[in-house]
Amino acid sequence: MRFFCLLAYVCFSFLTAFSQKPVIKESILIQHVRLIDGTGSSARLGSLRIQGDKIVAIGDLKPLTGEKIIDGMGQVLAPGFIDSHSHHLGDVLRHPEAISTASQGITSIVIGQDGDSYSMQEIKEKLQQTPVAVNVASYTGHTTLRLAAMGEKNGLRAAQASEIKQMELALSKELGQGSLGLSTGLEYEHAFYSSREEVLALAQVAAANKARYISHIRSEDVTMADALDEIIQIGKKTGMPVQISHLKLGKKSDWGQAKNILAQLEQARKEGINITADVYPYTYWHSTLRVLFPGRDYTNLTSAELAVDQLFDPAESFLVHFAPNPSYEGKTILEIARLRQEKPAVTLMKLIAIAEEYKLKNPSVGSVEAIVGKSMTEEDVRDFITWEHTNICSDGNAGTHPRGYGAFTRVLGRYVNEQFPLEKAIQHMTSMAAAHVGIKDRGVLGVGAYADLVLLDPKSVLDHATIQNPHALSTGITRVWVNGQEVYHDLKSSAKRPGKLLTRAHE
Repeated sequence: MRFFCLLAYVCFSFLTAFSQKPVIKESILIQHVRLIDGTGSSARLGSLRIQGDKIVAIGDLKPLTGEKIIDGMGQVLAPGFIDSHSHHLGDVLRHPEAISTASQGITSIVIGQDGDSYSMQEIKEKLQQTPVAVNVASYTGHTTLRLAAMGEKNGLRAAQASEIKQMELALSKELGQGSLGLSTGLEYEHAFYSSREEVLALAQVAAANKARYISHIRSEDVTMADALDEIIQIGKKTGMPVQISHLKLGKKSDWGQAKNILAQLEQARKEGINITADVYPYTYWHSTLRVLFPGRDYTNLTSAELAVDQLFDPAESFLVHFAPNPSYEGKTILEIARLRQEKPAVTLMKLIAIAEEYKLKNPSVGSVEAIVGKSMTEEDVRDFITWEHTNICSDGNAGTHPRGYGAFTRVLGRYVNEQFPLEKAIQHMTSMAAAHVGIKDRGVLGVGAYADLVLLDPKSVLDHATIQNPHALSTGITRVWVNGQEVYHDLKSSAKRPGKLLTRAHE
């Protein structure tokens, strides 16, 4: 009797389970679009289906019963843009809707750049506490490792062997937790005094973990040849991919030489060195006044005159932050020099001295001064952008440089032409960026890839941010999806925050 009861129960359970409909995730069909898949291939008409956080079908698709349908109205559907060199995290945590990134089509940001980073655990905790509308990946910063091992007051010297060992152990730990690799900011003071041997030792740790190296090289002007040699040698000796951050020519006498620099990088690639670069589409940078003194001799008038003559244009370079005297903010260095009745070179030295004194009296204050410096040519920028191994970045945040709101839409609106078609520009923002930093399953339109997407109108896409209005929203970015959820539509946030922490896949 028990046998027959048990048999009946099993049969009933089987029939009940068999008769129940499987649970299907809600799907979204985006139709009537020009698909640009991120690989450089020509656009094609079609549709794309999202289920959950993935792309599940692409092609000539028919709507399913109950499916949400979005009419793309003939616009371009592309992979979401990957900002391979970003400083947006602070603003994104303050404003989790991430308008600064979403409004230009960015769906993933890579932080930890220029040698400055949070630990992977810190980032994880921050994103758990404050979910955001953009994906985040990070490198581990050399300067951060340096100051942890050497102390905040000892960064202006070469590291000792025991300190390098401590840095190596800390880097290994971060790589084990998903860091993309090692980043350096060798032009900045607390890394400038590191030896080549120190940097190489840490790079070898990254290479042993099958990670990557990205660098704001030691010089983008006076000693750029030596700086390029250093990163090429790191790539050669470690065998791992190396990337130059925000490639530029900042010395006036070097202007027009971009093709020669690219020929040098191509030669390195022919020798088996996997060297690449990223670049932002502006002729002016954003940093501190102190970087204008390559010898770190801030009271040397000859060095100040070299800066004025060769390294930036005081008539087109704006002091965008100056805590000791906010009335200087928004003025050019030339305008400030005239107010002070000084030569620009003297004013440059005086501003640095005033800022240093202010910092000593206010040690808890953060940034004291910042400049948006004009020191590049449009011709060089265009040559760097169109190199087949350069991806687009912003190097920005929601601050005073317009690149924080406009870098990607600026490329789409001002650099696309017959020589650099839209499909190629989008490739430099998507699959190429993903490959250069080691992000998997993003940056392409493909079945099984994550549904990070941007719908854009190529006829109207354009940046509008300027130095005077750096937070102006771009036009032409119609919709943005992150992990299958729409985060941006017609200049507004959806209030959804589906961003994820992206970590390096362990080989």
